[in-house]
Amino acid sequence: MITFMIQTAGVLMILLAFLHVDFPRRFAWKNELAKLSLINKQVMEVHMFFIALIVLLMGVLSLTSAHLLTTTVLGSRICWGLAFFWFTRLIIQFVWYSPELWRGKLFETTIHILFSLMWVFFGGIFLLAAIA
Repeated sequence: MITFMIQTAGVLMILLAFLHVDFPRRFAWKNELAKLSLINKQVMEVHMFFIALIVLLMGVLSLTSAHLLTTTVLGSRICWGLAFFWFTRLIIQFVWYSPELWRGKLFETTIHILFSLMWVFFGGIFLLAAIA
């Protein structure tokens, strides 16, 4: 069952990675980033690319190697790291992002809740795999 859940998390991570393709349009980066210096603009773009890439690679690893993640010492260590990563992302959701961004806005609140639940799912699955 845990293997299936890791594979499910993998599919969700791959979808999440591909959502990043729409970020420049969704967040009006053409106008927003134009206000930044060239270095800050390019750092934002490069960091977004590498975040999407690492999420994609985590997804592919989870989808293709769930059995190894749950049955080997190295897999357990990787799961500890992935659990830490996703639980840290969950904390950031509440500590760093201002509630002004979502509170009182139906779409944004829905997204905030769905993504928070997804971070809990990812962190919880990898924590279970790590301690199993």
